[in-house]
Amino acid sequence: MTEALRHARAQHQTKDWNTDYALRAGVEGTIRQAVAVTDLHQARYRGLAKTHLEHIYSAVALNLIRLDAWWNGHPLDRTRTTHLARLELRFAT
Repeated sequence: MTEALRHARAQHQTKDWNTDYALRAGVEGTIRQAVAVTDLHQARYRGLAKTHLEHIYSAVALNLIRLDAWWNGHPLDRTRTTHLARLELRFAT
């Protein structure tokens, strides 16, 4: 098991792994934004055609939000504070 951890950690240092992980992080960020903005946990409608249309509208909404942020120079919220860090900040004051 220790050897497997060493091997995995060594792979994490490679450029190929970092490139693949950056792509995955971007996709997961988009999914998180879609869930937060358009509530895509569940489809609101029944049927493949209506669900597909809902997904298209959600994608258009996300693109408009991103375009608005880019045009106005407001970066999207890319920073996240962990729960532990928030507790530390709360008790530090």
